[in-house]
Amino acid sequence: MVLRLRLQRQGDILLGPGRADLLTYIAESGSIAAAGRRMGMSYKRAWALVESMNTTFQERLVLAAKGGAGGGGARLTPLGTRMLAAYRGLEAATATAGASYLHEIEASLLVSPERKDGYGGQNDQ
Repeated sequence: MVLRLRLQRQGDILLGPGRADLLTYIAESGSIAAAGRRMGMSYKRAWALVESMNTTFQERLVLAAKGGAGGGGARLTPLGTRMLAAYRGLEAATATAGASYLHEIEASLLVSPERKDGYGGQNDQ
């Protein structure tokens, strides 16, 4: 069982696992395209997520330079670094605080994930 944290405001996603991973991979690679490839998404999708985050917060989370002879690149701004750290901290705190509740839920499930009888998949009706 996995607990996934998604922060929303008025139905719009601010930060979630995917956006946090994208920010992490941008910080590691210095590239939006490389970060998107690592996540199996197109550059267009990765850029759209970056733009969404950049227009949601008071300041940009990611700065990008156009490619060309000098090369492009991307990096997290100080705010981007802080928001990523805050999100990861909130994830860790949520996992710690919710561990006993998750255990309670998991222990109460009808069947374990290792079902051998062929039933219980998402497509079962």
